Amino acid sequence: MTQQVCSGASLMCAMAMPPGSASLTVVPSTGVAAGGSPAATIMDFQPMANIATFGMCMSPSNPQVASATAAAQGVLTPQPCIPNTAAPWTPGSPTVTIQGNPALTATDTCMCLWGGTITIVSAGQESVVDDG
Repeated sequence: MTQQVCSGASLMCAMAMPPGSASLTVVPSTGVAAGGSPAATIMDFQPMANIATFGMCMSPSNPQVASATAAAQGVLTPQPCIPNTAAPWTPGSPTVTIQGNPALTATDTCMCLWGGTITIVSAGQESVVDDG
């Protein structure tokens, strides 16, 4: 069993510098709560709406970082993080759904198009999801 993720969960991106954390924001539209906060689904992946900035990005795949690094004659030059998540969290709960979408669990990940893997550091509460 894994923890059900809810609004306020702590996230980390592997390409943040230093490895930074951000909070997950879940819009309380489903009416489902976990630990008193809105429960998350795999569809809570929208940049800046659900996934906040991680501070500074050091991914050479990020055009802003690539440009700043080129201007600094090849010295890696981190730039402000603007998450670029285009696909849902994976894999999601195989057994628990919220309004037809798999519940987001503490072991799920989300990929940023700039190459960062976003993981869940703290689910934001202590309830568990029965994932089979």
